[in-house]
Amino acid sequence: MRRPVDVLYEMVSRRDSSRMLTFGTPHLFKAIHMMSYQTYISRQALCNSLRIGEGAVRTLVLRLRQSGLASTIRAGMFLTDDGRRFAEEMFRTIPSQCSMGPCSMANQRHNHAILVRGYTSGISSGIDQRDYAIMCGAKGATTLVFKGGRFVFPNAVVDCLGDDPEARTTLLDGLRPTEGDLVIIVSADDPFVAEISAINSALRTLSSD
Repeated sequence: MRRPVDVLYEMVSRRDSSRMLTFGTPHLFKAIHMMSYQTYISRQALCNSLRIGEGAVRTLVLRLRQSGLASTIRAGMFLTDDGRRFAEEMFRTIPSQCSMGPCSMANQRHNHAILVRGYTSGISSGIDQRDYAIMCGAKGATTLVFKGGRFVFPNAVVDCLGDDPEARTTLLDGLRPTEGDLVIIVSADDPFVAEISAINSALRTLSSD
């Protein structure tokens, strides 16, 4: 059975024409996330939320329809039954995200944290996760593991947020981590860039497994 992350990458890699896509897997992820919380969503809403043009949104919608995950009516686009099952499976692996202000682990104005459920195998220093984030314009990224009720660096035991209770509370409330979860905190000059870069880092981490 194909994993949701593999399906997303297949949709992006599919060649329907010679024109290069102006959206990527993070945009597909965000579109599905938006549709999972709304009955219908318009193409204009997708343009605004994904920061891509109308032509790119038409292609994105086409890819989702071709994959059987979405359909459209006059009121807008919506997830099919298969699409909702797909979203549920996808969000079991990446169940939560949250924005956060500057903290000891991320001192940029805009920071976005994303959780990858129970995924710590093969994670060493977090350099790969940082590079995945920078691909989308982020300034940097910090990778933490939730272990023994603490946020620690991979393969370490020191509580990174022991002296930063505000950031710790933000992550606990916003992500609701469980033992062994991976947390990637991405920093950028723009909140949208921080979010898309965090999603890209999480998806590429999963796809590299």
